[in-house]
Amino acid sequence: MLIPKLAQRNLIGAGARTWLNVVTTSLALFMIVFASGMYDGMIAYTKRVTVATEIGGGQYWHPAYDPDDPFSIDDSHGLLPDELRQIVRRGEAMPILVVQGAAYPAGRVLPVMIRGIPPQQSIIDLPTQVLQAQPDGALPVLMGQGMARLSELEKGDRFVLRWRDVHGSYDARDAEVVGIMDVENFKVDLGQVWLPLELLRTMVDVPGHATYVVIGADEALTAASGEWVPRDHIFLLQDILNAVKADQPYVWTLYGLLLALAAMGIFNSQVLSIFRRRREIGTLMSLGMHRGRVVSLFTMEGALHSVYALLLTIIWGAPVLYLVATRGIPIPYDGADIGIVMGQRMWPVYSAGLLGGTVILVALIVTLVSYLPSRRIAKMNPTDALRGRAA
Repeated sequence: MLIPKLAQRNLIGAGARTWLNVVTTSLALFMIVFASGMYDGMIAYTKRVTVATEIGGGQYWHPAYDPDDPFSIDDSHGLLPDELRQIVRRGEAMPILVVQGAAYPAGRVLPVMIRGIPPQQSIIDLPTQVLQAQPDGALPVLMGQGMARLSELEKGDRFVLRWRDVHGSYDARDAEVVGIMDVENFKVDLGQVWLPLELLRTMVDVPGHATYVVIGADEALTAASGEWVPRDHIFLLQDILNAVKADQPYVWTLYGLLLALAAMGIFNSQVLSIFRRRREIGTLMSLGMHRGRVVSLFTMEGALHSVYALLLTIIWGAPVLYLVATRGIPIPYDGADIGIVMGQRMWPVYSAGLLGGTVILVALIVTLVSYLPSRRIAKMNPTDALRGRAA
């Protein structure tokens, strides 16, 4: 117990120099936890919203369907295999038909993807029940707020919707906006209009056809008969996972800079402390303290910085982290502008692994940078140290 008591007394006796290092380490610890929590929260929110509004428990694709290839859309639909037809009949999945088209709001033309969906579905979190409305002489259309702003349409407005049927003939009818949904997934909003599935099948003359099938969140994705391809969450969230992987170098660079900021102050402080306390070191060794225990003393002094920094962070940082976690941070721009599924507020996620791992990492680095300059003590001659000479 002698070493910890001496180390604590020496740190308190150092005064402002100690507390400057503690404050710097506390700021670094807080910023790492805060930035990591915001980053993890954004990723978790993006995945959760994408699954809830688009993916469900997984999907089965028509073998020709490629959402990144618009030229294949018109041919990427067909009859469902028997297994898929049975789970759709039981209400455990729903088919969606995708058709290319064009909208003509107020004399302008906008290319759109027309998606047919069962109005009574409960597989994904979209307010498709409004599609049960039957406007006089018009097609009922559901769109998102982003698409409504882009097309300058409001609920109740009418526009001309054009499409091409399976025979290659173009047709057009008046469509009425029966609902505008507030959805934070731009993939089901921008450039998308939603119609009742059976109505779209009739318009295109493809009875019973679908482009892909979305299963319920509680259902298991299994191999389907025929050539329909099962797509799990890993595949459907690949763009998000790729974005996370691409951002990792920048994230680690930020963490490295914050850790370097905390470590540099303690390292310099230890070097200066050993230089100024040569007589004290010589006295301790002359009184019989082993060199290794003197090194342990200075290492302990540096390591205690992380303990004090943790306590200081708990005092002022924990309330801030709690406030951010409960109220979120408002986002002044639309995530669709930068191609990210993002809500109006960002909610951080502070996991036990994040908190514990960050504390352990900071403590290890601080202890290491305290030990490195302390090794010089082992080379000191007690007589020279008493005279104030360097090793």
